[in-house]
Amino acid sequence: MYRPGVVQKKILLALLGGVALGVSSSPRQYFSTLRKLKKEWVKINPQNFNRSIKSLSKEKLISEIELPDGSFKLTLTEKGKKQARVLNIFGKSIDFKKPKKWDGKWRVVMFDIPEKDRLFRDVLRNHLKDLKFRKLQHSVFVSPYPFEKPILELVALYSAEKFVRVITAQKLDNGKYLEKMFFKKNKHSLNVGRG
Repeated sequence: MYRPGVVQKKILLALLGGVALGVSSSPRQYFSTLRKLKKEWVKINPQNFNRSIKSLSKEKLISEIELPDGSFKLTLTEKGKKQARVLNIFGKSIDFKKPKKWDGKWRVVMFDIPEKDRLFRDVLRNHLKDLKFRKLQHSVFVSPYPFEKPILELVALYSAEKFVRVITAQKLDNGKYLEKMFFKKNKHSLNVGRG
């Protein structure tokens, strides 16, 4: 799966959110429209923006449609919509603030995805890594943090419910080892806030 850069992610999410990128035949106009939306767009270099548009177009994530008045607008392709939805699910979760106290539960994701669906398998693995899940076995990942919802949303987006299990467990036989692995830098995070 194509992994877009920061500017490309912003463009995909803006298009998913219904922002009209267009009204001019010039990519500069797209950039100008976005700069009016939020302060963070002001920091984006116009050349970087134009390169991002070209890359997204080359990957067939966006298409440029000519309007009757000669202007153009950008739209998401079906492939682009799926990618943008994935970004939308995980955009907030990757910046998710870890709870101050661990609730003492483990989130275990297990999957058995057929070879014909290897694209989704790669997408799932990449997002589990982004969310700092640790690999327990070949297709089993674990985390102490409550990311069940975004994982299940991703699985539903790809209609892969029959291939993936998300388990919330009270205890794992190697729990002490996992606690050391996840909390080694921050000893006080080992405080377990159970109910």
